[in-house]
Amino acid sequence: MSDIWGGMTQAFWLLITLDADLVEITLRSLRVTLTALLAASLIAFPLAALISVRRFRLRRVTIAVLNALMGLPPVVVGLAVYVLLSRSGPFGVLGLLFTPTAMIIAQVIIIVPLIASIAHQSLRELWSDYHDLLISLNTTKWQRIQALLWDGRRALLTAALAGFGRAIGEVGAIMVVGGNIDHATRVLTTAIALETGKGDFALALGLGFVLIALALIVNLLIHWLSHTESEGRW
Repeated sequence: MSDIWGGMTQAFWLLITLDADLVEITLRSLRVTLTALLAASLIAFPLAALISVRRFRLRRVTIAVLNALMGLPPVVVGLAVYVLLSRSGPFGVLGLLFTPTAMIIAQVIIIVPLIASIAHQSLRELWSDYHDLLISLNTTKWQRIQALLWDGRRALLTAALAGFGRAIGEVGAIMVVGGNIDHATRVLTTAIALETGKGDFALALGLGFVLIALALIVNLLIHWLSHTESEGRW
């Protein structure tokens, strides 16, 4: 019990003094995750709007696939990216394996279905409200998509925050493609796993507190945005 309290005391001290390793790992985690979130949002938002606006033959199949991919095991994604980026893989010549770029690619693949599915649910409801108006104005498909994306920006931000929460807490795929290399690819989740295994509970707890704080902030933001969006509809 004394070891736990001692570890927690040291962890708080690391946070208060802004320990160099803790800050470095946290900033790297945020850089990787935010980059992946931006790339994933640029893919997922237009896709969600397109599915909401346009009717095509494989529309239901596309929606079903997106929903199914939400539950895709991250470690499988990591394995697939590893195979593609390994020296014997088709993209091995790029030398991206065990780099932050590989981690970003894995996170993008993981969170695109999540963001697209959540965004589609909101944009579909918005499209049902705007359908007659936008059709009567003789707008193009692109103009309709732009209108949905702009008016549904709060819902899209909520979807993006959900994607951030999923990505920042990911460990399996990140460990596989990043390698948990010190000062290169070590992020919050992989560092926590490593330091716990080494018995360095102070740094592990400090990183854990940062991760919990980020998760709480994201969830509070999602709750606030959902609440304000509901009030706006009324």
